[in-house]
Amino acid sequence: MDTMRLGRTGLRVGRVGFGALPIQRTAMDTAVTILRKAYDQGVNYFDTARAYTDSEEKLGRALSDVRKNIFIATKSQALTREKLLADFEMSLKNLKTDYVDLLQLHNPNDLPNPDDQESALAAALELKKAGKTRFVGLTSHRQKNAMEGIASGYYDTMQFPLSYLSSPEDLEVVQQAAKYDVGMLAMKGMCGGLATRADIAFAFLWPYQNVLPLWGIQHEWELDEFLGFAQNPPVWDKAMTALQVEDMKTLGQQYCRGCGYCLPCPEGISIHVVARMYHMIRRFPTKNYLTPEWRESMTRVEKCTRCGACMKRCPYGLQTPDLIREAKADYDQIWKEQRNTL
Repeated sequence: MDTMRLGRTGLRVGRVGFGALPIQRTAMDTAVTILRKAYDQGVNYFDTARAYTDSEEKLGRALSDVRKNIFIATKSQALTREKLLADFEMSLKNLKTDYVDLLQLHNPNDLPNPDDQESALAAALELKKAGKTRFVGLTSHRQKNAMEGIASGYYDTMQFPLSYLSSPEDLEVVQQAAKYDVGMLAMKGMCGGLATRADIAFAFLWPYQNVLPLWGIQHEWELDEFLGFAQNPPVWDKAMTALQVEDMKTLGQQYCRGCGYCLPCPEGISIHVVARMYHMIRRFPTKNYLTPEWRESMTRVEKCTRCGACMKRCPYGLQTPDLIREAKADYDQIWKEQRNTL
């Protein structure tokens, strides 16, 4: 597999990064098989987080015996020194290792004050000095935070949403990372699960030589697809441009990326899924969503009290209560029109 230098970390990483958020939805034995296959096929960079339920544990079971041959990145949502240190110890235990290659602050609303010795950043830098983490990074869904974090000098890497639907302003983050020699990690390459063709998603990011895409993988066939692209990279063409233009028109910038930061909902609504239903039911086989299970999930929208908790957490400033109500109304109409014909 082709490799790249991950900014000033100097790490030589394969150009297919394994995003281990989706693997939390895969049974343990299957997850271990997928992770091991990824390693056997040349993937050497694996990205997880404390917030990803048992994702760290699955990486530990699958790859602890080849630990020295791979790079492990994890994240903590902690805001304080004490909480980050506690998270880190749990991560080491789950990953079956005594160090990580990259410890990332996980999408803080505001960048930590570098002068605050009780902050999460202070703890991360302390762990770096002690050799417990080789590097410290930041993940963000906010362009402003990403740009400031890169320029601050405190972060060796920046993880940020990048895809063929990225705005010109978002793509400036890539240039900023190159300017400061910060390792650039791309999340949401499949547009939060709304991209219908992985070849287009891959072809868009491949030319960026300083960007490591972290492809979210849940199934073995997804891994096979990305490994195949790495061996024979798809080339961007006019047809892809046409689809990009159409998808930008359809999705725009005000679509739910499915990041899940809006959760938990006090009423148990799966906001990050429900809010995307308008697009999902049109971009994928409709019958997949016209089931009693999905119907029940969409009905929960009626319990929304507009408490505002989800909007406060949304990194994109979306009006989520409005989105889920619109999605339900649209879903109800399609259910009425098509349910009896399936």
